[in-house]
Amino acid sequence: MNMDTHIQPIFGETPSCFAERVGFSYSSCSIQKEKKDKGQFFTPHGIAKFMGSIATPTQSTTIRILDPGCGSLVLSCALIESIATTNNCLREVILDVYDTDTCLTPLINKVANYLKEWLEYRNITLHTSLYNDDFVISNHHYLSSQDLFDSNRVRYDYIISNPPYFKLAKDDYRTQSCIDIVDGQTNIYALFMAICSRMLKDTGEMIFITPRSFASGRYFQSFRNFLFCNVSLDFVHLFSTRKDTFAKDDVLQELIISKFTTQNSDKVVVSYSNGVNDIEESSRKEYSKLEIVDTGSDDKILFIPTTDDGVNVLRLFRSWNGCMGDYGFKISTGPVVAFRTQEHIVDQHDSNTVPLYWMHNVVKMLTDHPVVRKNKGQFICITQDTKQVLLPNKNYIFLRRMSSKDDDSRLIAAPYFGNMSKDKYVGVENKLNYIYRVNGHLRRDETIGLAALLNSKLFDEYFRLFNGSINVSATELRIMPFPPIDDIRKIGNKIILNNNYSIDYINSLVERHFNIQL
Repeated sequence: MNMDTHIQPIFGETPSCFAERVGFSYSSCSIQKEKKDKGQFFTPHGIAKFMGSIATPTQSTTIRILDPGCGSLVLSCALIESIATTNNCLREVILDVYDTDTCLTPLINKVANYLKEWLEYRNITLHTSLYNDDFVISNHHYLSSQDLFDSNRVRYDYIISNPPYFKLAKDDYRTQSCIDIVDGQTNIYALFMAICSRMLKDTGEMIFITPRSFASGRYFQSFRNFLFCNVSLDFVHLFSTRKDTFAKDDVLQELIISKFTTQNSDKVVVSYSNGVNDIEESSRKEYSKLEIVDTGSDDKILFIPTTDDGVNVLRLFRSWNGCMGDYGFKISTGPVVAFRTQEHIVDQHDSNTVPLYWMHNVVKMLTDHPVVRKNKGQFICITQDTKQVLLPNKNYIFLRRMSSKDDDSRLIAAPYFGNMSKDKYVGVENKLNYIYRVNGHLRRDETIGLAALLNSKLFDEYFRLFNGSINVSATELRIMPFPPIDDIRKIGNKIILNNNYSIDYINSLVERHFNIQL
């Protein structure tokens, strides 16, 4: 790696600015694939400074800080700079940092030495310990309930982190070491957060920037239960776009900054900015914790409204007591997996084929078929092998399982009616969900009404309150509140009678029906 190992601080430069330059120099010499494999994305200075600024000031003479995935040390520097400028009593900082990338070690030491000089000028002593160990393996014992009573364990005043982000296999040694908080396939950043939640002092705080994916979904359910039992959410920041948070590294995940404390509070501050450039001018609003964290259920879903409209939407949905299952509806994932049935997927229709619906065949309120696309045949042959993945031809609602990045809508649904085809079966590809009545058929008004609600701005607003990914999970939709079945049918009937399936009309109709304005 041809990086500049001779990089030096500029006179008057803050340690966090120097750390960012060091990180950028290292990152620019790294191969993109290697960074993604490691989940290694260096924090921009603007974000680091913001994260440091939301730490609660202290007047302690000694503080202990942990940075469990330190990178170039920019987060540690930003946090210490913020504390040092607000605490005139501070005389000693004990800093423990972890990073498994040994190529970074000389650069981390260089930044730590400059931070030490910067603090000495302010009569503050710095003691830094760098561990090249795997943080999860070295500290997973903190998850044990027995470890709570170990008086010798190290505890921290502040933990700050931009942990690695990548999925872990079920048999990965890190997954197995934290098995009690794992549901299916997890992400390593969740293990970092869970362990850190048990490493805080009684008045400690942890500040993380992570993907938003932990806020909902079955794979993070045990993690959320564990996290919210150990720490209390105090602050959360959202970005309106995925594109420029870590733009240098082409990271397009939706990220959030969150602060958790060991002190329970009934309020949560939600902060919001368009991106990094306006983060210092971010708008802030305080909400009741009961409106943010769904503490009354086992799911512990995290809802993050940024406007009064979002709160009103949340309150409306929480006033509904029904869900799909209560009305006899079921949602499943399309059973046709293209690569497994490729030899049976064809472009032309004949007496031995039935229509096959892909994601691109579904647009809002319209199942469009056939739509010719390369390598996406519009029909599937009826054989002994394919019969088990074909559906009976009846009324359904098809719903895309994912949206495009920064798409206008997360939910894109269309009604499908059995009389659209004379065939006995219909094929639904795996990137679509489909909704159906378990026993019998969806009524026409139910099919239109339910599809309209899913496509409405109202449901999109609600979905965005807890879902920060491009994926539309069947699990999340199963537990989503729905209005009474009579409301669904009334909306469907009005659309049918007016013969108006436009999204503008649907939005207007839905908002009038539920007396809400968005």
